[in-house]
Amino acid sequence: MRRQRTSSWRRFDPDALTSATPTAVPVPAPARVPVVGGPCRILGLDPGSLRTGFGIIDCDGSIQRHVASGCIRPPTGVSMAQRLRFIYDAVAALVAEHRPAEVAIERVFMHRNPDSALKLGQARGVAMCAAVLGGALVFEYAPRAVKLALVGHGAAEKDQVQHMVCAILAIAGPQSLDASDALALGLCHGQTRASLLLHETAGS
Repeated sequence: MRRQRTSSWRRFDPDALTSATPTAVPVPAPARVPVVGGPCRILGLDPGSLRTGFGIIDCDGSIQRHVASGCIRPPTGVSMAQRLRFIYDAVAALVAEHRPAEVAIERVFMHRNPDSALKLGQARGVAMCAAVLGGALVFEYAPRAVKLALVGHGAAEKDQVQHMVCAILAIAGPQSLDASDALALGLCHGQTRASLLLHETAGS
């Protein structure tokens, strides 16, 4: 009895791939390229799977003004995937509403708990994707660099950072630690932009 050729690989036609219609892949709009040292709106993000702090400031050289700040809190009792979707949608809404040109986000660091580090990385990833797809440029800063820029000491405590954020931005009411950390990231990036402007001016 003759065996029937039923294996799918025997029916594969490589020439058919050339005639197939390619699948359209959406391309995000190009990021807005800001002028170094010029007016710029910055969104600072302190990501976390349970709480993601955000802080928006306007910078123009050494002048920095508070625009908005707060904390993104996914609903309790939902899956990790649903929390990540909530963070993505919230960051995308912030970018669409306030139109920041640049986003400063905390750089991932080693954590003693691998599970916590993984969740932090996932929250950070969806926040970065939402910012980039909204047309913003993303910059990363280590926590030590942020503390050094605001307090002058890389091992400063969170309440010290919170105090300096309120003092620099002249915020009357106290901010939550998540929001103040996010504002600190924005202020650190604003100082970096001002330093780049001074460097370019000195070299010209």
